[in-house]
Amino acid sequence: PAAASSMAVSTTAAGSAPQITVTPGAAAPTSLVAVDVYPGTGKELKAGGSGTFNYTGELFSDGSVFDSSWERGQPISLTLDRVIPGWRDGVVGMKAGGRRLLIVPPDQGYGAKAIAGIPPNSTLVFVVDLEEVTS
Repeated sequence: PAAASSMAVSTTAAGSAPQITVTPGAAAPTSLVAVDVYPGTGKELKAGGSGTFNYTGELFSDGSVFDSSWERGQPISLTLDRVIPGWRDGVVGMKAGGRRLLIVPPDQGYGAKAIAGIPPNSTLVFVVDLEEVTS
């Protein structure tokens, strides 16, 4: 997708934090972008499933990091029915061991609501590693 071409994501080894570079002035996509940086070979994550993930979240507008499990030094375990729609829809079909780039428009993120580190109506960029499918 064209929106994915406005970013660079390093293909560091699984288990290490990615480097995300957003092209300044690039137009933000208006629909969800989900692109495998590299595919996994393990169990596939199904809709409504749960898994253990490492991720970094950045603002599309300026590349500032608002959350990162890598920075905390601990992956998260979650169920897909408890996350923003862009995550819920964007990680379905991933296989354990894979890394995926998600570009989440505001209507599939936090919308007009401001939360810590994320201004209202922000397009979000995530690089997500699926460590394990747990259900």
